[in-house]
Amino acid sequence: MGSSIDLDSLSEATSGAIGALVSTTVLYPLDTCKTKYQAEVKVQGHQRYRNLSDVLWEAISTNQVLSLYQGLGVKNLQSFISQFIYFYGYSYFKRLYLEWSGNKSIGTKANLIVAAAAGACTVIVTQPLDTVSSKMQTSNFGKAKGLWKTISESNWSGAFDGIGISLLLTSNPSIQYTVFDQLKRRLLKDQQTSSGTNASPEALSAFSAFLLGAVSKSIATCLTYPAIRCKVTIQAADPDDDGTEEPHQPKEPKTISGAMAAIWRREGLLGFFKGLQGQILKTVLSSALLLMIKEKITKTTWVLMLALSKYLLLKQSRLKKA
Repeated sequence: MGSSIDLDSLSEATSGAIGALVSTTVLYPLDTCKTKYQAEVKVQGHQRYRNLSDVLWEAISTNQVLSLYQGLGVKNLQSFISQFIYFYGYSYFKRLYLEWSGNKSIGTKANLIVAAAAGACTVIVTQPLDTVSSKMQTSNFGKAKGLWKTISESNWSGAFDGIGISLLLTSNPSIQYTVFDQLKRRLLKDQQTSSGTNASPEALSAFSAFLLGAVSKSIATCLTYPAIRCKVTIQAADPDDDGTEEPHQPKEPKTISGAMAAIWRREGLLGFFKGLQGQILKTVLSSALLLMIKEKITKTTWVLMLALSKYLLLKQSRLKKA
């Protein structure tokens, strides 16, 4: 039983990570525009970007369109690792809970706890990459520094900027995947009832997975957006770090309270929701693509993992006989 648990968890993790890699790459220019727009805090009434399209227009007008991809390599590495750890942890902890409780299905409360535990493990491992990718995205176009230079210029604590709020935001995927699982279960049950058969459908269609992913992520994003905005401002590159001649802006403390105070003082209550539309657009498309791809390749991934495990066991037995 233990080996099957590991195999299932590994296939879930691999398919989730591949889905994250594809969705991150496809939507990265939108992610860069969204992050730069979120990171800007109004200073003395001056605002560089009035809407999300201003970021895109700046890249086009300055012939820096390729800079919309600055930090893509780091972001892909972070996305792949984080999704692999998250899906592996989520699948593994969920199966452990079902074995321990003896239940055939996991309830909403237990699902939230399992998802939060998987999310916390993910944050602790990948926070430095998350911080670096945010700094690279929010640097002026054409001025982003590489992975190692960005890391070397920060002390160890700097690499974990925003880890507190990142841990708080583990509630986001917890809400998302709980909603997704509940909607998926209900939809498959309805399909089974309408077909008049006891055989449950193997998987959702690509369109259904996309739609359920979009709905679940929209709900999670709206509930957690103020924390997301604070996290971006904490991790953003300092405006005077890239050698540009823009007016110096006072550095705010890299703390949750410091970020909240800066947003409240300069932008008021609505400032906590600046860029919400862009965040929903990006995260909903990204999450829906991720879950759609994962849903369609999980079975194939599981078969490949099973074949690989059988090959390794066969090879090991031959070595023992030799």
